[in-house]
Amino acid sequence: MPDRERAAQARLGAYWRRTRRLTIMLLLVWFLSTFLIVFFARELSGIEVLGWPVSFYMAAQGLILIYLAIIGIYVLRMQKLDALLGHSEEDDEH
Repeated sequence: MPDRERAAQARLGAYWRRTRRLTIMLLLVWFLSTFLIVFFARELSGIEVLGWPVSFYMAAQGLILIYLAIIGIYVLRMQKLDALLGHSEEDDEH
């Protein structure tokens, strides 16, 4: 029985390490995309697409699409991780 508990603890530890790593990576993408677009807005306003500056597109739609992509990536990766390591929401309740 202790071996079984140790294996379950090891699996749970691996699950949370990978979850933290994924979360940190996606938060880094979120921060850098938001910060860099705002920081370089003046330079990006010099580039035009269809008569509008790129900074306008990024502020109006680009960052929202990046944020939605981050959420989608998180959901898909967590579903894959849950299936791989056999973790479910019921495990968290106990």
